[in-house]
Amino acid sequence: MKKSSLNYSVLSKKELEFLKDTYIQDKVKSMSEKELKNFVFECINHQIKNTIGNEEESEAWREMESFYDNKFEELILKIQTKFKAYSDPTEEIIEDHERRSKLLETNKIDNEKKDMWDD
Repeated sequence: MKKSSLNYSVLSKKELEFLKDTYIQDKVKSMSEKELKNFVFECINHQIKNTIGNEEESEAWREMESFYDNKFEELILKIQTKFKAYSDPTEEIIEDHERRSKLLETNKIDNEKKDMWDD
């Protein structure tokens, strides 16, 4: 395939949007059912598992809650029951230590802010 000397900057915003829409439509049409399922799996997997921060975690939670609807609470309880049977006491200690460390760091920052104004 010949490398084009064109790049996106030669198009207006409308032209670029149209090109993107055309690509999406053509790409999806060209994919087999198996390719589509794999692609969707990868997208959802990335969207749900690669959350960063509370806002994205909450968004993923709402999406799962909406998907499972009335069965969501039951699913959560089953998961908690399953993992309680397999819980590792050292893992709980590590999580507790991490939680306390974050709390101490937060309190330290809060105290530093207060001290700054005590002059």
